[in-house]
Amino acid sequence: MKNILLTNFLLSFHLLSIAQWLPVEFRNVSDQSVAEVLVDGKLFTAFRYGSTLEKPVLFPVQTSKGTIVTRGFPLAPRAGERIDHPHHVGVWFNFGSVNGIDFWNNSTAIPPAEKHHYGTVKVIGAPNVTSGNASGELAYTADWVDHNGAPVVTERTKMVFTGSGALRVITRTTTLIARQQPVVFKDNKEGLLAFRVDRAFEEPITEPEVMVDAQGKPTAVPVLNNQGVNGKYRNSSGIEGGAAWGQRAAWVKLSAEKEGENITIAMIDHGQNYGFPAHWHARTYGLFSVNNFGSKVFVPNDPEQILTLSKDQTLTFKHQILIGPTSLLTDEFMNQMFTDFNR
Repeated sequence: MKNILLTNFLLSFHLLSIAQWLPVEFRNVSDQSVAEVLVDGKLFTAFRYGSTLEKPVLFPVQTSKGTIVTRGFPLAPRAGERIDHPHHVGVWFNFGSVNGIDFWNNSTAIPPAEKHHYGTVKVIGAPNVTSGNASGELAYTADWVDHNGAPVVTERTKMVFTGSGALRVITRTTTLIARQQPVVFKDNKEGLLAFRVDRAFEEPITEPEVMVDAQGKPTAVPVLNNQGVNGKYRNSSGIEGGAAWGQRAAWVKLSAEKEGENITIAMIDHGQNYGFPAHWHARTYGLFSVNNFGSKVFVPNDPEQILTLSKDQTLTFKHQILIGPTSLLTDEFMNQMFTDFNR
């Protein structure tokens, strides 16, 4: 409650009759490099930062009823889901071109001979956690290192977790600090804050697809059983479905029915963020991402967007992730949340 962001966030619900905030606590399993996040005593998500991961992630993420909204692969595969893009793990934050280093596409599937093209986000020590009656906070520091282990940027992130009724919210503030001079973020589609969703949140496809990563490597995406696949995007301009990909927007939401529960996942960009309003790397096959760095890569007529930080210069991003009933996360609700997030 001391945090101004959280205070504004709480105020945003005065029109929505949400009166009771739920306690948030953390259950640490330090030997497994996992910090579980519990809202009202129930698992919401887990922060995973072990050395076997190429970046820290939130995995799994689930609703107040326990319905999982993240894809299981590659950490905990489930029957019937896609196994493309092994670097898409839960919820994560990184980018595809930092001084020419690809942090986005790194995974255990990259051959050792090609690892020099990729970077890793390494958390320093254990996260600091603070439980509370109305919110919980998790903060960590990480180095974005090249294949030799040399830091390119340092990341300092704070995530505030809140819940009320069936609503769950993550308010994330991330500061990147240049460790080299200069540090260049190129115009690249692979970023920034991303969510790989459960199969139900994809849109049905009728033909096989081939996806190409930042290194030009194709990934075959076969046609799967479309039963229960019913996801649909909608952005702050009212653009829906696959047409939302690449568009600039203040917020985007993705809705689907899973296991009888109508669920919406939404993300909000902050008006002070670099590149606002961001383009959205929101794919109908299950990648849901807000990209504040990409521009011309999404819209050819846009100017190329290249950001250079001098040594020790900082860059801060603020985003919110919301998960709750589709009946609650209306356009009106999202517009009010955006307004209050930007106070």
